[in-house]
Amino acid sequence: MRNTKANRSTEIDQSIEMEIGKNIHDLKRDSAAFRQSENGDDEMSANNLNRLLRRMTEASTRDIENLIDELHRLRKKLETDHDRIQSDVVEYAALSQGAMQLTTIIADSVKTLPGAPASSLTGARRIEDGASMPTSNDYAERSES
Repeated sequence: MRNTKANRSTEIDQSIEMEIGKNIHDLKRDSAAFRQSENGDDEMSANNLNRLLRRMTEASTRDIENLIDELHRLRKKLETDHDRIQSDVVEYAALSQGAMQLTTIIADSVKTLPGAPASSLTGARRIEDGASMPTSNDYAERSES
């Protein structure tokens, strides 16, 4: 995704650079025509200046509009991603809570099984201390006591 953004940014930069190069070329050409007309007719000179300014502002305005459109697209994408991530978090929380409830139900069911240890913590502590897991002989010894 970052690669796509980098490519898009590079394309925009290249497009802007090409547009600037074209504008500079046009500016040189029009300014040469402007200088030639300075020696001649003032009305012609004003028309050339007006045309030159219009070209420059049109290109700049077009570039700004393209950037604004791109920013609007990025904002919409961010809003969509935000909504998706938020719903994913809510879904994860619900699944996590369901897993905890199932774990509690299973633990309670194991406690009620015949021959189950009196306390499930006793077996857990023995395993944590490095002892082996309880075997059926361990349960038989408890029931005899």
